[in-house]
Amino acid sequence: MTANGETPLLELTNVAAAYGDFQALFNITLSVHSGEIVTLIGANGAGKTTTLRVISGLLHCTGGSVKFQGKEISRTPAHEIVALGISHVPEGRQLFPYMSVEEHLILGAYIERARPKIPQLLEEQYKLFPLLRERRKQLAGTLSGGEQQMVAIARGLMAEPKLLLLDEPSLGLAPKIVEEVFQKVQRIGEMGVTVLIVEQNVVDGLSVSNRGFVVENGNIILQGMAGELISNPHIRAAYLGV
Repeated sequence: MTANGETPLLELTNVAAAYGDFQALFNITLSVHSGEIVTLIGANGAGKTTTLRVISGLLHCTGGSVKFQGKEISRTPAHEIVALGISHVPEGRQLFPYMSVEEHLILGAYIERARPKIPQLLEEQYKLFPLLRERRKQLAGTLSGGEQQMVAIARGLMAEPKLLLLDEPSLGLAPKIVEEVFQKVQRIGEMGVTVLIVEQNVVDGLSVSNRGFVVENGNIILQGMAGELISNPHIRAAYLGV
């Protein structure tokens, strides 16, 4: 709980996680409040993706607590976490190459509350991503990387999440497309969806964020307002080469 008594939308406390004998997270404590865009930054292998996997239930933590809207979810199955209001857009898009754009979006609305609203939800995504309306019958495998990323984000939004988890949305994209993707992320935040981003592209990630956390070796070593982190000497030296 914050000083003003507000309960965070998402709260991780002393979270540890492992893949077999390899411990990936040691002591992750962070919070995300409704309406925020928050970015986790750090090098490859720092634990950023693992943190998202723990939040969405794809990996159960070995210690600590994960709370969503004040409710403990660290042992909740992944499909139930989606129904609670968390959508996870994974690294690398994870699309089915022989399914169309529209089939992917409909797949994203499989939870009970979203299914009756599929036509309305499709229209919302086509307004946010006009190019997808043009491509709606096209197979995902024939799309460019940027178009595939838009499909992956739109699919996540079809479940009407309160919290959208985005894992490396800029990965493998040209700079102009990266800029467009982050403009859409900003728009999603303006629409009232809280967003937690994992991103190696420090400036782009923090430029659309309210706050950020720096993850190194499975620990959070820095946190603060996005502008403060961009100007922080450690971050500038470690991630921006200046």
